[in-house]
Amino acid sequence: MKSIRGNVIWITGASSGIGEELTHQLNELGCLLIISARRENELEKVKLSCKYPENIAVLPLDLSDFESSDKMVNKAIYFFGKIDILINNGGISQRSLIAKTKFKVYKELIDINYLGTISISNSLLPHFIEREQGHFVTVTSLMGKFSSPFRSGYCGAKHALHGFFDALRMEHEKDNISVTLICPGFIQTNVAKNALTADGSRQGENDDATSSGLPVVICAKKIIKAIEQKKFETYIGRKEIYAIYIKRFFPKLLHELVLRSTVR
Repeated sequence: MKSIRGNVIWITGASSGIGEELTHQLNELGCLLIISARRENELEKVKLSCKYPENIAVLPLDLSDFESSDKMVNKAIYFFGKIDILINNGGISQRSLIAKTKFKVYKELIDINYLGTISISNSLLPHFIEREQGHFVTVTSLMGKFSSPFRSGYCGAKHALHGFFDALRMEHEKDNISVTLICPGFIQTNVAKNALTADGSRQGENDDATSSGLPVVICAKKIIKAIEQKKFETYIGRKEIYAIYIKRFFPKLLHELVLRSTVR
């Protein structure tokens, strides 16, 4: 297992939640960081709250602006001369029934959670190929492995990430490029509070499952360990991770369990 210390790491979705906590922990481990999200002022707050802010570069990024991906990648590389690891953490969740959800909500979920991530990764790929090394770390979700009511568009986008990055791993193993898929369950962040509802507005409040989920500090530590071990895929959470194995062997049982325990 190779230590992550000293790596140049680009983190999207770094202004809050898992991305913010990864920034703190990786900064203390001696990594050089580029942190991205839409809100520059929030990124600056995260940077200044870290132990070694001089080792952090701020790069505002809108994942839905696909046309700017090449430019953003060039800017990211410019800060430290290279990128070793891209942590695709940016995204948004959903809480709405299919029958009531406007199509524009599905488009926004796909644009940000899937196409935005693919666009940035695709633009960075030539840099990894040229250097004959690189590591894509993509934060998907347990919802990328099975589905749940109220999260149809979110699940669809996360499932798509698995299909794309599994293929990328196969195509570029020869170039010494690694892919790690991170699948968190319920983590104590504002993901539910910021989730899109049927008309595209934010939910505005957390749900009980998220509030009582795994602390984000523990989640970030597990992500860093998975990166260092170059795992193909890792599941992070409490008892909800067992659903992965129930789905594999007893899909009808999982269907019943999820319906019985579904929370918004």
